[in-house]
Amino acid sequence: MRLPALEPWRGDGLEADGDYDGLEFLRTDLSGQDGVGARFMDCALTGCLVDGTALGRARVLDSALTGLRGVGTHLAESTFRDVEVVDARLGGTQLHGAVLERVVVRGGKLDCLNLREARLTDVVFESCVLVEPDFAGARLTRVEFVDCAVREADFGGATLTDVDLRGAAPLEIVRGLDRLSGAVISTGQLLDLAPVLAAELGIRVEG
Repeated sequence: MRLPALEPWRGDGLEADGDYDGLEFLRTDLSGQDGVGARFMDCALTGCLVDGTALGRARVLDSALTGLRGVGTHLAESTFRDVEVVDARLGGTQLHGAVLERVVVRGGKLDCLNLREARLTDVVFESCVLVEPDFAGARLTRVEFVDCAVREADFGGATLTDVDLRGAAPLEIVRGLDRLSGAVISTGQLLDLAPVLAAELGIRVEG
């Protein structure tokens, strides 16, 4: 991600439908602030706190998000395009109905990530830990998991096209194994998933 020369953000707080262009948010506490519908273009958010920050329907474009920390960040129906998310530690992030295009999520840990009904296109999860990610009803197209831990994922009702799960170790799926058509997994992953797959299909395994 190459960003232009950035100006430090000196505002008192985010504004709903605010327009932020070419700004650097450095170790800023954005907790509890209301930026619903805001647009971030060519911005860097580094080391920011986003506990309960309201950013529903926000647009984040050509930006780098590094070291974000927070619980309950609201990003429902937001758009992320040409974005890097690096070393984030987030819990309960609400991204249902969001659109992610050409996004890289690298490093960090995301707990209970809600991506229900989201659309992910050309997205890479790399060297990160996803705990209980919820992809129910989501559409994943050309999504790759590289050197990731994926624990207790929900793919119920999801649609997968050209999704590469081979780099996920472990790969734990609690719902939606029947939706993995369009995904590729390794032989080892198939063996690990066999008991859950058998249970879902009603197959009794004995002996």
